[in-house]
Amino acid sequence: MHVDLHCHSVFSDGGFTPEQIAARAARRGLGAVALTDHDTVAGWERFRAACEGAGVEPVIGVELTAEEDGHEVHLLGWCFDPSHPGLAEELRLCREARRQRIHEMTDRLGRLGIALEAETVFTLAGCEAPGRPHVAQALVREGHCRTLQEAFHRFLRKDSPAWAPKRRLPAARAIELVHAAGGVVAMAHPGLTRRDDLIPRLVELGLDGLECWHSAHNRTQAERYLALANECRLLITGGSDCHGPAKGQPLLGSLRVSASHLHALQERAREHRTFADSR
Repeated sequence: MHVDLHCHSVFSDGGFTPEQIAARAARRGLGAVALTDHDTVAGWERFRAACEGAGVEPVIGVELTAEEDGHEVHLLGWCFDPSHPGLAEELRLCREARRQRIHEMTDRLGRLGIALEAETVFTLAGCEAPGRPHVAQALVREGHCRTLQEAFHRFLRKDSPAWAPKRRLPAARAIELVHAAGGVVAMAHPGLTRRDDLIPRLVELGLDGLECWHSAHNRTQAERYLALANECRLLITGGSDCHGPAKGQPLLGSLRVSASHLHALQERAREHRTFADSR
């Protein structure tokens, strides 16, 4: 059995509904899929029901934007209790910050003479976790840019005129919260982050795993991170980071990750829950 431990739905910046992800996973022969939307688990119940109907094991997950030593890192959490009050409150604050960031970007666009209301972006996004891709889509839809690439290049990439920084959770806090909720945490797409020097520190903070296989990792990178994971005694994870048609190719199922890696994550999560219950 193969699994995909990293994908996004319309509940954050993906293009597929939870039902479409489940159906596509079944067609691609996947045994399990993790829904890892940014800062939200709002799509979880629909995803769980759809996966059960499609004969695919659903795995609860989330992607968090964190910070360590002043640098942005993305952390993936799985197998946690979504009702855990500490984690639920932090996710709410993250989503609130996302909405504030949209307001900041549209305000900056306004000062550039481009009239785009934040509410227009929220309506287009139709989710609790809007982000820059939704602003780009709104710029195209409103006729201010021809393509998403133009929108990012002119206005939304880092240090561009309308770019605004996003809230970043201290990595220690992110790991602590997911562990408290009975889950496990891995560093996402380290080949994109390009801060391998942060990994030992994250391990000290309790990092459980490393996303060695990712659609943006080439073979050399994957082998490097497999070796690094073994060296640091980290669990090995992998996923497509599928965003559906919102970001080009669907990708779901494009990586053949063994279910044994999911089982290792689930076993580690059980250990965290046992430890938390004993305190």
